[in-house]
Amino acid sequence: MKTRISPMLWPFLAVTSPLLIPFLIKKNSYYKNNKIRADKLNAQRIKKAESIELPEVESLKIKVLVEWKTKKDFSGDAGVSYLFSTEYGSMLFDIGHGGENDVLVSNAEIFDFDLNQIKALIVSHLHKDHMGGLKAAREKTVKVPEVLLPDSKINCYLPDTAEVDNLNPVIIEKPELLNAGIATTGPLARSLFFLGYTEEQALIINIKDKGLAIFTGCGHPTIELILDMVKKISDQPIYAIGGGLHFPLTEGRGNSFGFELQRIFGTGKPPWESLSESDLKKTIDTINKVEPEKVFLSGHDSCDYALNYFKKNLNAELKTLKAGDDLRI
Repeated sequence: MKTRISPMLWPFLAVTSPLLIPFLIKKNSYYKNNKIRADKLNAQRIKKAESIELPEVESLKIKVLVEWKTKKDFSGDAGVSYLFSTEYGSMLFDIGHGGENDVLVSNAEIFDFDLNQIKALIVSHLHKDHMGGLKAAREKTVKVPEVLLPDSKINCYLPDTAEVDNLNPVIIEKPELLNAGIATTGPLARSLFFLGYTEEQALIINIKDKGLAIFTGCGHPTIELILDMVKKISDQPIYAIGGGLHFPLTEGRGNSFGFELQRIFGTGKPPWESLSESDLKKTIDTINKVEPEKVFLSGHDSCDYALNYFKKNLNAELKTLKAGDDLRI
């Protein structure tokens, strides 16, 4: 297994340790306090959640605009953007790094897609690979590439307070039915060591004669917690689970300057802890327990080792999502 930081940088870390150690101690204090806050709030949210009458959709179509793995002629990126369509309309789920690179725009051109074709945009959480790039995250402003903007403003559903360039921001506070027959779990929180207190929402779609399809952006709150919320919203069986689950065990995506960034910043854990197979097994056991028929995994935040481990141990039929996929569930 690769080291998370190149050995060539270890002397630098040693020299800067008088600054790093106090920084990490302070971060750890915030992390612990945020964890208490998140656990308490999530328990309250799930307890208060009420059943939602989810409309049955005849089928769910998914076009993958941004993903790490790709089909021929499509570009890849360590981010996510999925177009969900039902007979009630379409919604875009996340926008990857937006206009910070050309992946979203170039893949959208191949699909002949822009935001005039959707009822709304929904952002899973306010991290750069989902809301339009690093500048977007720093400014806490969702940034859709200008070339994809609709002729008139549509809603952008957010799990936490943020601005949205050229769209109408709508803060989601609890589970509710949105547009196109698609519902949200509402925000669920997670304390991440480096990235701080994070709110994330997942999507729920009720497919006729099959059951619920649940899609995450990164799954930071954990799939176990997300499923606990889904069970309060609907008693329908779970047919499919998809999206990111954040398991960069042996390598990360988008590494830079000798740092395995996802394995340092993306695990949610303190840097002296690592993700392990036991974490993977716990997630797999959780998924197997609800018996979905299909699982659609994102490779933008999980390494190939983890994806293969899922494939070997999940009881469901598994597909790794690729930019350019045009799926019908």
